[in-house]
Amino acid sequence: MADPCGSNRTGERILVVGPSWVGDMVMAQSLLMTLKQRHPGCHIGVVAPAWSQPILERMDEVDDVVALDVGHGQMGWGVRQATARSLRGRYDRAIVLPRSWKSALVPFMARIPYRLGFVGEQRLVLLNERRRLDKSVLDQTVKRFVSLGLPKEEASTGGFAIPRPRLRVDPNNLIELRLTHELSSRPAIGMMPGAEYGPAKQWPLAYFHELAEALASEGYEVRVLGGNKDVAAGEAICQGVSHAVNLCGKTRLADAVDLLSDCQQVITNDSGLMHVAAAVGTRVHAIYGSSSPDYTPPLTANARIHYLRLDCSPCFERTCPLGHTNCLNTLMPQRVLEAILATS
Repeated sequence: MADPCGSNRTGERILVVGPSWVGDMVMAQSLLMTLKQRHPGCHIGVVAPAWSQPILERMDEVDDVVALDVGHGQMGWGVRQATARSLRGRYDRAIVLPRSWKSALVPFMARIPYRLGFVGEQRLVLLNERRRLDKSVLDQTVKRFVSLGLPKEEASTGGFAIPRPRLRVDPNNLIELRLTHELSSRPAIGMMPGAEYGPAKQWPLAYFHELAEALASEGYEVRVLGGNKDVAAGEAICQGVSHAVNLCGKTRLADAVDLLSDCQQVITNDSGLMHVAAAVGTRVHAIYGSSSPDYTPPLTANARIHYLRLDCSPCFERTCPLGHTNCLNTLMPQRVLEAILATS
């Protein structure tokens, strides 16, 4: 079967099966931007978890969002079948970003003629082009995504351009948020203490708290952002700190896009909101522990990486296998504070 990635067909209908994490979904925009550049006039639909719709709606490249209401790790056979039926006849090709066999089911059952993805989990029938993943060449998540929008020969070099994600900001929503949460006119610094993967990616809350105190005394308003799981962390950071606001659990994902765009700088673990902040142009101070900035960096030129590169890093474990988490515990708040003030 000919590779349509090398064609320049006007009006081609492309379905992308998106990833299941916030940060990965933001990075997937680089693929969508590439498709729009390479195939002017193409129509792009994205199949993704329902939670991701607010992020996808902020991407100018997305023409259609197909919500797949299946919980993470669930089969959801009936839901996948119904979704596939609704897509029949609507798309010319599909690009499947996750490597699980479940992720390839919808394009297969929708009878999309051309279905592309990486080799993984016995997808011999579900995909009719399967590319082998050379991790030494495609050494970043975003490179892997973008490569699937390119001809095979070009993708195999790893030397292609990576467009930087850019999420659209809603200024009217931002005004409403500032009024609703009684945010001050002080310059804002965002803090994102969460990291879904585990504690080996989470800078100590005591360090966030110490930094918040110092920033408040320097004239900033500190805004802590995160989901429901981060409410207690936000309280610990803001406790006793003047001009610190805990917004964890009080905002939607789309709100986080607008609030982060309103911050001068942010301090964040390697998390989904880190990638959101990068995609709205805010100055990012990214803290890495068990993960690596070489693999999932914030896709912006306006970032400072705080990473100690210890001999045991990166281990990519959820909890420290050595029991000390020195990759984070020895990265002190004063270092981050000096970097923030030097940029102000």
